[in-house]
Amino acid sequence: MSAHTSPAELFRHSLRLLLDKDIPGWLGLWAEDCSMEFPFAPEGWPARLEGKEAVAAYMRDYPDHIDLRDFPDLRIHETTEPGTIVVEMRAVGSLVRTGAPYDMTYIAVITVRDGLITSYRDYWNPLVLQQEGAQFAGSAR
Repeated sequence: MSAHTSPAELFRHSLRLLLDKDIPGWLGLWAEDCSMEFPFAPEGWPARLEGKEAVAAYMRDYPDHIDLRDFPDLRIHETTEPGTIVVEMRAVGSLVRTGAPYDMTYIAVITVRDGLITSYRDYWNPLVLQQEGAQFAGSAR
C-alpha cells in the first residue's frame, strides 16, 4: 500500500488479509515502532504490545485458533485527528479446535502514518471469552 492510501482503505485491506489468513501480509501494514493496546484485556492477557515484532508474535498463530469468515457490520468513522479512524465491527467465524462459533464485537481506534499502522487500540469484548470457554482463552494468547 502507498503512503497516500487512506487509513480507511488500509484498514479494509487489513481485514481482507485476515480473511485470507495472510498474517505476514497483514504484518506488512504495520510500522516497526507500532503499538497495539487492549484496554479491556482480562487478567493474563497482554494489555499492550510494543513494536512490530511483539505484534507479530501475538498474531503469528491466529489462523490456527480462529477461522475468520466475515466482518459484518463494518463502520469506519473519520476523526478530526489526521490519520486516525474509529472502527466499529463484528468478526464472525469459528474456533478451529472445537468448531464452536466465534462472534466478537470490536471498536478500534487506529492511527496510520506514511501508509502504515502505528497505533491500534482494540476495545474487544472479553465477556465472549467466558461464553466461548477456556479452550479459546488458553489458545489465543
